[in-house]
Amino acid sequence: MKSPDEVLREGELEKRSDSLFQLWKKKRGVLTSDRLSLFPASPRARPKELRFHSLLKVDCVERTGKYVYFTIVTTDRKEIDFRCAGESCWNAAIALALIDFQNRRALQGFRSRQERPAPAAPAAPAEAAEPSDPSPQPQPRTP
Repeated sequence: MKSPDEVLREGELEKRSDSLFQLWKKKRGVLTSDRLSLFPASPRARPKELRFHSLLKVDCVERTGKYVYFTIVTTDRKEIDFRCAGESCWNAAIALALIDFQNRRALQGFRSRQERPAPAAPAAPAEAAEPSDPSPQPQPRTP
Protein backbone atom coordinates (compact mmCIF):
# COMPACT_ATOMS: atom_id res chain seq x y z
CA MET A 1 0.00 0.00 0.00
CA LYS A 2 1.25 3.44 -0.88
CA SER A 3 1.88 6.07 1.75
CA PRO A 4 -0.43 9.13 1.47
CA ASP A 5 2.65 11.33 1.06
CA GLU A 6 4.25 9.28 -1.71
CA VAL A 7 4.27 11.29 -4.95
CA LEU A 8 2.70 9.31 -7.79
CA ARG A 9 3.11 12.03 -10.41
CA GLU A 10 4.42 15.55 -10.57
CA GLY A 11 4.43 18.05 -13.40
CA GLU A 12 2.64 20.82 -15.23
CA LEU A 13 -1.04 21.05 -15.98
CA GLU A 14 -3.43 23.95 -16.50
CA LYS A 15 -6.59 24.82 -14.61
CA ARG A 16 -9.34 26.98 -16.02
CA SER A 17 -10.01 29.90 -13.71
CA ASP A 18 -13.44 30.62 -12.27
CA SER A 19 -13.19 34.25 -13.32
CA LEU A 20 -15.29 35.91 -15.99
CA PHE A 21 -12.66 35.37 -18.71
CA GLN A 22 -11.97 31.74 -17.75
CA LEU A 23 -8.26 31.90 -18.49
CA TRP A 24 -6.06 28.83 -18.37
CA LYS A 25 -3.50 29.11 -15.56
CA LYS A 26 -0.39 26.94 -15.39
CA LYS A 27 -0.02 24.94 -12.19
CA ARG A 28 2.50 22.48 -10.89
CA GLY A 29 0.53 19.41 -9.94
CA VAL A 30 1.57 16.89 -7.31
CA LEU A 31 -0.51 13.70 -7.21
CA THR A 32 -0.44 11.43 -4.16
CA SER A 33 -2.64 8.50 -3.20
CA ASP A 34 -5.17 10.74 -1.42
CA ARG A 35 -5.04 14.16 -3.14
CA LEU A 36 -4.05 16.38 -6.03
CA SER A 37 -2.15 19.48 -4.94
CA LEU A 38 -1.99 22.42 -7.34
CA PHE A 39 0.83 24.88 -6.81
CA PRO A 40 0.46 28.30 -8.46
CA ALA A 41 3.28 30.04 -10.31
CA SER A 42 3.68 32.47 -7.42
CA PRO A 43 5.98 30.89 -4.82
CA ARG A 44 4.26 32.66 -1.90
CA ALA A 45 0.75 31.39 -2.65
CA ARG A 46 -0.62 28.31 -0.91
CA PRO A 47 -1.38 25.23 -2.98
CA LYS A 48 -4.96 24.24 -3.67
CA GLU A 49 -5.68 20.76 -2.32
CA LEU A 50 -8.21 18.53 -4.04
CA ARG A 51 -8.62 15.70 -1.53
CA PHE A 52 -10.01 12.52 -3.00
CA HIS A 53 -12.65 12.07 -0.29
CA SER A 54 -14.34 15.17 -1.78
CA LEU A 55 -14.08 14.06 -5.44
CA LEU A 56 -16.53 11.93 -7.40
CA LYS A 57 -14.84 11.33 -10.74
CA VAL A 58 -12.71 12.47 -13.63
CA ASP A 59 -15.05 13.22 -16.50
CA CYS A 60 -15.41 14.73 -19.97
CA VAL A 61 -12.08 13.72 -21.44
CA GLU A 62 -11.48 15.23 -24.85
CA ARG A 63 -8.31 15.09 -26.90
CA THR A 64 -7.33 17.78 -29.38
CA GLY A 65 -4.09 18.07 -31.34
CA LYS A 66 -2.04 19.51 -28.50
CA TYR A 67 -4.05 19.08 -25.29
CA VAL A 68 -6.21 16.66 -23.34
CA TYR A 69 -9.12 18.44 -21.63
CA PHE A 70 -10.79 16.88 -18.60
CA THR A 71 -13.09 17.80 -15.74
CA ILE A 72 -12.89 16.79 -12.09
CA VAL A 73 -16.32 16.57 -10.44
CA THR A 74 -16.52 17.14 -6.67
CA THR A 75 -19.00 15.58 -4.25
CA ASP A 76 -20.97 18.85 -4.21
CA ARG A 77 -21.21 18.62 -8.04
CA LYS A 78 -18.76 21.44 -8.72
CA GLU A 79 -16.81 20.97 -11.95
CA ILE A 80 -13.16 21.97 -12.24
CA ASP A 81 -11.71 22.07 -15.76
CA PHE A 82 -8.13 21.11 -16.58
CA ARG A 83 -5.97 20.61 -19.60
CA CYS A 84 -2.58 19.02 -20.03
CA ALA A 85 -0.18 18.17 -22.81
CA GLY A 86 -1.49 15.20 -24.74
CA GLU A 87 1.42 12.91 -23.91
CA SER A 88 1.41 13.71 -20.16
CA CYS A 89 -1.70 11.57 -19.36
CA TRP A 90 -2.56 13.53 -16.21
CA ASN A 91 -6.23 12.63 -16.62
CA ALA A 92 -5.49 8.90 -16.56
CA ALA A 93 -3.13 9.18 -13.57
CA ILE A 94 -5.69 11.17 -11.56
CA ALA A 95 -8.54 8.82 -12.50
CA LEU A 96 -6.54 5.72 -11.49
CA ALA A 97 -5.42 7.27 -8.19
CA LEU A 98 -9.02 8.31 -7.42
CA ILE A 99 -10.38 4.82 -8.18
CA ASP A 100 -7.66 3.27 -6.01
CA PHE A 101 -8.59 5.65 -3.15
CA GLN A 102 -12.32 4.88 -3.51
CA ASN A 103 -11.63 1.12 -3.55
CA ARG A 104 -9.50 1.34 -0.39
CA ARG A 105 -12.22 3.35 1.33
CA ALA A 106 -14.92 0.85 0.32
CA LEU A 107 -12.81 -2.04 1.67
CA GLN A 108 -12.29 -0.23 4.97
CA GLY A 109 -16.05 0.29 5.29
CA PHE A 110 -16.74 -3.35 4.47
CA ARG A 111 -14.16 -4.59 6.99
CA SER A 112 -15.47 -2.32 9.73
CA ARG A 113 -19.00 -3.67 9.18
CA GLN A 114 -17.67 -7.25 9.30
CA GLU A 115 -15.84 -6.63 12.58
CA ARG A 116 -18.87 -5.14 14.36
CA PRO A 117 -20.68 -7.69 16.56
CA ALA A 118 -24.17 -8.61 15.39
CA PRO A 119 -26.95 -7.02 17.46
CA ALA A 120 -28.47 -9.35 20.06
CA ALA A 121 -31.83 -10.87 19.18
CA PRO A 122 -34.73 -9.44 21.21
CA ALA A 123 -35.87 -11.65 24.11
CA ALA A 124 -39.12 -13.51 23.61
CA PRO A 125 -42.05 -12.55 25.89
CA ALA A 126 -42.45 -14.75 28.99
CA GLU A 127 -45.89 -16.14 27.98
CA ALA A 128 -44.61 -17.36 24.65
CA ALA A 129 -41.57 -19.08 26.10
CA GLU A 130 -41.89 -22.79 26.65
CA PRO A 131 -40.22 -24.21 29.72
CA SER A 132 -37.24 -26.39 29.05
CA ASP A 133 -38.07 -28.88 31.85
CA PRO A 134 -41.53 -29.98 32.82
CA SER A 135 -43.07 -28.41 35.90
CA PRO A 136 -42.65 -30.43 39.07
CA GLN A 137 -45.43 -32.96 39.79
CA PRO A 138 -47.17 -32.83 43.17
CA GLN A 139 -45.90 -35.48 45.58
CA PRO A 140 -48.46 -37.88 47.13
CA ARG A 141 -49.00 -37.56 50.88
CA THR A 142 -47.90 -40.37 53.07
CA PRO A 143 -50.15 -41.27 56.12
